[in-house]
Amino acid sequence: MPTLILVRHGRSTANTEGVLAGWTPGVALDERGAAQAAALPGRLAELPLSEVVSSPLQRCQETLRPLLLARPELTVHTEERIGEAHYGDWTGRKLAELGDEPLMQVVQAHPSAAAFPGGESMRAMQTRAAEAVREWNARVERDHGADAVYVMCSHGDIIKSLVADALGLHLDLFQRISVEPCSITAIRYTRLRPFLVRLGDTGDFTSLVPREEPPAGDAPVGGGAGAP
Repeated sequence: MPTLILVRHGRSTANTEGVLAGWTPGVALDERGAAQAAALPGRLAELPLSEVVSSPLQRCQETLRPLLLARPELTVHTEERIGEAHYGDWTGRKLAELGDEPLMQVVQAHPSAAAFPGGESMRAMQTRAAEAVREWNARVERDHGADAVYVMCSHGDIIKSLVADALGLHLDLFQRISVEPCSITAIRYTRLRPFLVRLGDTGDFTSLVPREEPPAGDAPVGGGAGAP
């Protein structure tokens, strides 16, 4: 079966503002995010990409634009099921204030039991994304062969949930996974099991430099803004 290259969108204006964007329209890449997107074609230059699939949200479409310009033979397919989690009433709120919500503890420690008010559950988010990947795997293999490589551009929580699915991890463990903006995660699917061959690769180790203020113990909902 194919190899899936999961790209998290570049850093967005919502990431830098500390806002949980969700499906809010008009959330674009910031200056750094645009630079990350511009570097993406070079990072993927050696890969014979067969298809490009994207979340419908603007920040993902913008991330893929330089890649599509560099490879005019490719077109982008929009896939609703790999769009961001539906955060419901939390959409557009500051992450700092959401930390005081009792539900945030559930999101962090027991996400399989978490459902966003007015939105969807984290179980539903993972299920729709995993179903989309399985259907696209079959489609890509049918059209391009079992050794094909294809790209999906999606969001932090979606990609983390897909990694957990590939590793056979319970959803309650997915907050232990980190994927920074414009990071590359690669999963090679086979008939019997998937293999995680890259995880959150940015080619930049800046985020590992010790900080004056140690990072919080909680996982950033939505994926966070990446290295400062």
